[in-house]
Amino acid sequence: MNQKIAATNSQLDGTIPNFTVMLSCTPRGARLARLLAADQLRGWGLPTDPATLVVAELAANAATHGRLPGRSFRLTLYVVGRTLRIEVTDTRGDRLPELGAVDAQAESGRGLLLVDALADRWDVAEGRFPRKTVWAELRL
Repeated sequence: MNQKIAATNSQLDGTIPNFTVMLSCTPRGARLARLLAADQLRGWGLPTDPATLVVAELAANAATHGRLPGRSFRLTLYVVGRTLRIEVTDTRGDRLPELGAVDAQAESGRGLLLVDALADRWDVAEGRFPRKTVWAELRL
């Protein structure tokens, strides 16, 4: 089941705008991550592109490569100053993403190349086993 955990829409009171949601580790959950991110960014008055593309790729990777039966992945968005940080956490800490060469004939495998091209910075943070968080930052 998808569960909205937290959303804050104003920096006026000194809080950091943030949004966190747990989603099923399925293609449907990955699509929902992109839609929810777009809705949240619009609510904050921020542009949706290229952030929604980065969310879509990271969420698709979590649903494809980070999937464990019965486990969800977490999408977190927050804004600090003029930087949007996107985090996707899954429970496959044993499978860290790698940016590598892609076969020109392959139909998939370009997601991290897209994230690398669109994000100002990105990396992987190993969490408390078995978790990992793939994050990306975009200057606004």
